[in-house]
Amino acid sequence: MMDLQTSLIVIGGVFVVGVISYNKWQEHKARKTVERAFSSSHDDVLMSPQEQGAPAAERSADFAPAPDAPGERMEPALYDLPERKPVSAPVKAYLDQAEFEQREPYIGDASPAADAVLAETPAPAPQPAVTQAVADAEGQGEAAPQPQQQAPVAAKPRRELPVDELIDCNIPIALEHPLRGDKLLPALQNLRHVGNKPVHFIGRTDEGEWEAVNHGGIYTALLAGAQLANRSNAMNEIEYSELVMRLRDLTDSLSGEPELPDMPDIIKTAQALHQFIADHDVQLSVNVRSNGAPWSLATLLAALTRQGFDRRTEGYLVMQDGEGEVLFALSTNATQADETTDRLTLLLDVPRVAPSRDGYGALVACARSLAARLGGTMVDDSDQMLSDAALADIAEQVAAFYSAMESADIPAGSTRALRLFS
Repeated sequence: MMDLQTSLIVIGGVFVVGVISYNKWQEHKARKTVERAFSSSHDDVLMSPQEQGAPAAERSADFAPAPDAPGERMEPALYDLPERKPVSAPVKAYLDQAEFEQREPYIGDASPAADAVLAETPAPAPQPAVTQAVADAEGQGEAAPQPQQQAPVAAKPRRELPVDELIDCNIPIALEHPLRGDKLLPALQNLRHVGNKPVHFIGRTDEGEWEAVNHGGIYTALLAGAQLANRSNAMNEIEYSELVMRLRDLTDSLSGEPELPDMPDIIKTAQALHQFIADHDVQLSVNVRSNGAPWSLATLLAALTRQGFDRRTEGYLVMQDGEGEVLFALSTNATQADETTDRLTLLLDVPRVAPSRDGYGALVACARSLAARLGGTMVDDSDQMLSDAALADIAEQVAAFYSAMESADIPAGSTRALRLFS
């Protein structure tokens, strides 16, 4: 019996040593694979994906959530072409039910108080007409003197204001007397948010121009704008009541009078805008799955950082474009306790990236590079391989999505879209 126990102990010990040795060998193999994949002999396609000349039909990806986007991951068929969803109709169609109209660069219905605050800038003087002398000369067959041509005046570029006529609850504020920006700014600082919605102010100068309130300016009227909706929710009755109460306290201190819109109209508009956000909250993702041993996280993260990815506190790495704006993110799908991973997920928040930046093209180019370097395969969330045909089909859906956003006056990547999809 003792000999049998001794034999079992020896066999168990040999088995344990074998398992430990095999694991160490796998870790060593994975580390060497990553180091070879990101050696200096390879071209840096992560930093310049557009230089690879990938066909436009291949620049697409699978749908999944961005780092800061709530909800579940979504499969490639998430966003159908416009005929399935009401995305082809402009967002104003959602808001017309609440009698919400787009105006320049403020909103005010026909009323004496609003008209007094939001008087339009005087129209430019009409061009001088042809004089009677010129007409007489023409009647006598003489060559009419040509009117002196003035040098063309370059149009003044329109400034982007922090108060948006389409996505904000806009409230005109009549001031009893002009106020300096130095006095206004400390008071306005007390009303920057209502719930999780930002509040902005613009002021009208003596020249009738609207601008963000700043030091040194003198303003004859104000316009407050509270954002109506974001990814989380729409403005509700409690938030609107808080806005009204705090705005009255503010205007009382400034000897001003706000013209408040009716709560039911604002709530209805906010809910319609939030529905628009929900209908267009689309993300792209593509996964790179290991074909063999898992990759060492320590070596992989160091290599990705050298290739241009920037680590973020929320556990994601991000790739930026040449202007420092985020193009897409990368997740290792690993916890802090993990030492290896066999799957990488690249994520693109579509409404927040303009089509001109080709975010999905850069994402797919990066995924192809990672798959080639690390010995992996590009797959969707169901672990099905992404073929060129599937990527081309998704590319068409992405183009349809961008077109729908453009027709809704909320182009992807614009300031308006960045505010809504936050």
